[in-house]
Amino acid sequence: MTTRTHTRNLHDIAVIVDPTQDHVAVAVEPIDAGTTLLWGGHDAVTLRDAIRPGHRFAIRSVPAGAWILQYGQPFALSKGLEPGDPVNDATADSEVPEIGPAQVTLQSPALPAWVGPFPTFEGFHRADGNVGVRNWVLVVPTSMCAAHEATQIAARAELQGLYTRAAYPNVDGVTSIAHDGGCACPDPTVETVGPGAYESTLRLLGQHIRHPNVGAAIVIELGCEKTNHVAFSEYFGTNDLGALCGKPVRRLSVQQLGGTRATIDAGLAMIPELLTEADRVSRAPAPLSALALGLECGGSDAFSGLTANPALGHASDLLVRAGGRSVIGEVPEFFGAAHLFAARAANRDIVADIYAMLEAYRAYAARSGHSMTENPSRGNKEGGLLNITIKSLGAQAKSGTAPVQGVMQYSEWVWDRDRAGVYLLNTPGYDQLSVPGLVGAGCQIACFTTGRGTGIGNAIAPVIKLSSNTPLYERMLADMDIDAGAVLTEGLSLPEMGRMIFDEVLAVASGKLTKAELNGHREFALWNIEGLWL
Repeated sequence: MTTRTHTRNLHDIAVIVDPTQDHVAVAVEPIDAGTTLLWGGHDAVTLRDAIRPGHRFAIRSVPAGAWILQYGQPFALSKGLEPGDPVNDATADSEVPEIGPAQVTLQSPALPAWVGPFPTFEGFHRADGNVGVRNWVLVVPTSMCAAHEATQIAARAELQGLYTRAAYPNVDGVTSIAHDGGCACPDPTVETVGPGAYESTLRLLGQHIRHPNVGAAIVIELGCEKTNHVAFSEYFGTNDLGALCGKPVRRLSVQQLGGTRATIDAGLAMIPELLTEADRVSRAPAPLSALALGLECGGSDAFSGLTANPALGHASDLLVRAGGRSVIGEVPEFFGAAHLFAARAANRDIVADIYAMLEAYRAYAARSGHSMTENPSRGNKEGGLLNITIKSLGAQAKSGTAPVQGVMQYSEWVWDRDRAGVYLLNTPGYDQLSVPGLVGAGCQIACFTTGRGTGIGNAIAPVIKLSSNTPLYERMLADMDIDAGAVLTEGLSLPEMGRMIFDEVLAVASGKLTKAELNGHREFALWNIEGLWL
């Protein structure tokens, strides 16, 4: 291999997170093999191989069998590292550090008090006391067997001009949450350990109807599925979901109406009335204590843990300081870093809950012959995420430093919790399932960090996209809302970037459209949680 020998300042082209403890640096730009990097006060480091952006190289010797540190935390076992060596599968063994609940020391973190008047946002105040940031007419199929009708009603309502912003200035549109659940789930009469797919389907769909971003709804059944109108009535204890939710909710039955075309026609006939009812509510000032923010990452790279995720953590802390809530999901992406998150728990019961959730995923994967170490995707690894531990160390940074006030199961409601702070929601490490879980838990907005690039949005909630690196932001400008890569390219501090994200959250809460909304992203999916409910 031909190398080009030249000398550079290490800090110009690489990042060291914790200079006192870390054994590695992360390349910000391509670095040729043979490059000598000057690191003030330390011995120069000469690279043995070329290093791609986002990938690591050793800056200190680490003997074979010893833990390699980044963020001051162990993430892999050395196979014998010397300064200048690349850190990859050939030089490191991706063992997950086993730091159990008994080793967690509670830190009892206290955030600084807010100075001055609390910010507010302009939201839609609902009858149940919650506040929305959007105002949708929502079409909800109770099962996959009514998904086509729901999709057609929502699409035709907008395409045929039944809804226009000019006619209904306080309404965001007509949308649907088509899904593939509601019938192919275990028999609800069979006793299980905790609620399963049947109950979680009813609850999550019900919470989308109840959601403060929804002003009116149509619920459509086929008629014979497990989660039909009768099941909804039995589960929620009423035939009138509208009275329960404090908003207009209408019902349709495909079988009773005589089929697809009749159901679509009946739904379209209801739309003008529901739009009129939803339009009666207009934006008014609301406190940040009425806001819950979903924290999500997807298509992550090594820069996600250096820029976008910790900056989002600063924004989350600002929201909590103002009385709000943040909800983080993707439990499988806490392996190897759970001890850092658990140390912020309000009490030891929450520590136990965090670890019990992780153990449930570990057991679930083991039953099918897999392990949680398989988590990083091919794209993650291309972006420099060597293993699940280094991915998790960056991912949990989204939650900031605020106290962890509790653990929530999938389809639980954050507004049933009475404390400001951070909550861990049981969702899988898959964006298309995790984001609807966050929204279904009551989050009105989600912030989504990405290093590789993804355009995902949500059917009823705005999703703010944060790019971890500037090249991605410039390449996918029509999908990205904020360039968190400016932390590296423009020298912004993480608190400065966090404040920018926080200000964007307030603007979006008050009506500013995200790129995902402008692009028409309205994703939704249900998670079949059988075997993972604790």
